[in-house]
Amino acid sequence: MWTDVRAEADAAIAEVDTSALPAAMRGLDEAALPAMARAVGRGGLFRPGVRHSAEQVADRLRAARRHRWLLRRWLTVLCEEGLLHRDEDTGFLHGLTAVGRAEADAAAATIPRAAEALGYPREMGDFFVAALANLPRLLTDDVAVQTLLFPDGDLATADGAYRDNVINRYLNAATAAILRAEAARGPGTLRVLELGAGVGGTTAAVVAALAESDVDYLFTDVSRFFLDAGRQRFGDRLRYAIADINTGPLPGPFDVVLAANVLHNAVHAGHLLDRLRKVLAPGGLLVVIESCREHYQALTSMQFLMSPRAGGIRPGTGDVRAGTDRIFLTRNEWLGLLAVHGYRPELDLPDPEGPLSALAQHVFAVRTSETDHQG
Repeated sequence: MWTDVRAEADAAIAEVDTSALPAAMRGLDEAALPAMARAVGRGGLFRPGVRHSAEQVADRLRAARRHRWLLRRWLTVLCEEGLLHRDEDTGFLHGLTAVGRAEADAAAATIPRAAEALGYPREMGDFFVAALANLPRLLTDDVAVQTLLFPDGDLATADGAYRDNVINRYLNAATAAILRAEAARGPGTLRVLELGAGVGGTTAAVVAALAESDVDYLFTDVSRFFLDAGRQRFGDRLRYAIADINTGPLPGPFDVVLAANVLHNAVHAGHLLDRLRKVLAPGGLLVVIESCREHYQALTSMQFLMSPRAGGIRPGTGDVRAGTDRIFLTRNEWLGLLAVHGYRPELDLPDPEGPLSALAQHVFAVRTSETDHQG
């Protein structure tokens, strides 16, 4: 069964030279670094001989409280890349490599080509460039990343992030094939719950694959904006509901729970996996798409979406990510966590040794025990 899934995923990107993808991904990462360094060092903050704590840097840059975790990640990345230094004893930061505007502009100019090599549409490359140009104002909350990602409410850029690129074409094709195979396993209606459906990038592939199947599909998101967009896109083929993975009850039971690029938003990933096991029928399938590495380009753009509103709790603060400011778990962390919380692995794509692994996004299909019961 899973051999067919792999074949369909491969066929979705058959025309792509996958050997070129790692260099293109690294190109996007490298393009973000100069803008990150300029945003951190503006106003002569790191003059020779001057040292600051991370909190002092945040204060001097007037970073919004909700975005300070992002700034701390930038500081860590700049240290890891050798552009900034951290004193081992005090943790104070110093010695930021000076980056001129011309150098940053030249790096940003490489983004459209790298984005194109990764299969992103022009709108996504433009978004990356705009985010870098607006980093200081994004950090202070003078500009909201949503205005760059959804200009005038247009979903084209977000579609580029979750559907119209090489890795998501691959993952969405795999996910669609997984659910089609699950629908073919037995008689009766296949009950599907999609969490955090967002712009519907994965939904579109799955709904098309299930067109000939008997399906009850519940499209959920925490945002009414996305529910309205889903209704416009998919009509009465689906049901729609607000659902928050961190608070409130989740409906059930379902034969399949689909979570594409959403589980990293859990405050405690393990507690969420326990909740989902109770939502699934015995022997039910959990299908997860997740980023398993932090990309610098996302750290300077899409990850602003992950900053909580005032009074909110940032993802990961209750689990293994606590104290690290990390949002994404690694592939090995996900596989270990899923096993510990009672899920049996059935499929993990792409091959961790292949060129697609450089894009660090995976789909996991895991199954609950036939003896599990709803709680």
